[in-house]
Amino acid sequence: MTTVGVWLAVLTTVVALVAYELSLALAQRRDPLGLARTAHATMREEWFIAVSHQPGSEILAVQTLRNSMMSATMIASTAALALMGTAALSVPSLHIGLHGANTDPLAIEPRTVLDLMLMTMLFASLLSSAMAMRYYNHAGYIGAMPVGSDTRARWLAVGVRYVRAAGTLYSWGLRHLIMVVPIVAAIAYPLAGPIMAVALITILRRFDRVGVAVPSIE
Repeated sequence: MTTVGVWLAVLTTVVALVAYELSLALAQRRDPLGLARTAHATMREEWFIAVSHQPGSEILAVQTLRNSMMSATMIASTAALALMGTAALSVPSLHIGLHGANTDPLAIEPRTVLDLMLMTMLFASLLSSAMAMRYYNHAGYIGAMPVGSDTRARWLAVGVRYVRAAGTLYSWGLRHLIMVVPIVAAIAYPLAGPIMAVALITILRRFDRVGVAVPSIE
């Protein structure tokens, strides 16, 4: 396969993933509750408000938030291990590729770009998941405050915001981890990149939408 063909395969893979994310952003503006990302964020906010007005729900709230934090921990751990493994395997080739690019920018290889993209996405997954853990942890303290107390009422708005932020960051952490699949495929065989990107987008289209009408609160 020629170098031009490899670059076309790499660009097609990246453009397909970016175009899909942009289409989701536009769809989110038109119908926020039609997308799982926004609908679930709203659901988490309303859940936290509901348990904050239900006496005796403190233990349930903390358990739910701890379970969510453990899920984020698993994603962060997976991303960290994958990042360390990728760095160990890719650093020698990256050093050679980037050294050649310093002398001749046109000499940079598609494999070098893919390695950098892979490491960037894994780092983004790790960072997003770690920040989700942080928000879930703090929201857990707020959720443990006695319902009806002045302290709980004072921190309610912060808890609602933290729960939404934690869920959003967890979503991005998981999404970045899943989206490394086309990149890895392109590293193994460039033409497999676009094919895996299209397959992944086809699957994500099903899960990125709620599938049922979510009534808005009047």
